[in-house]
Amino acid sequence: MTKTPFMGWLGIAFERYEPDDVIIRLPFRDDLTNDGIYFHGGVIASVLDTAGAAAASTVGMTVQYVGAAKRSDLRCHARTVRRRKELIFTEITATDADGDVVAHAVQTYRIV
Repeated sequence: MTKTPFMGWLGIAFERYEPDDVIIRLPFRDDLTNDGIYFHGGVIASVLDTAGAAAASTVGMTVQYVGAAKRSDLRCHARTVRRRKELIFTEITATDADGDVVAHAVQTYRIV
């Protein structure tokens, strides 16, 4: 995944990669922000999607933005809630460097 052009450009790094437990980190960069301070919501959604879709394709995703990562790396932790024959249900939480929640996503993936 990190070799795809968009993910490579974002600069994500996998901290843990297991079938049902993935953690990725996005180092803070000014060019990924709205104003040089806070990550753009689309960047956060992209990292949430990447964390959850490590082995599947996205069918649906809902994101709730509950905070902001102020000049901080973004860390996303994805956990599988239920794995079926063709569908995987995940929850992903994005936090800042202090561990404060920035966004939460619920996703459904189809195994391809």
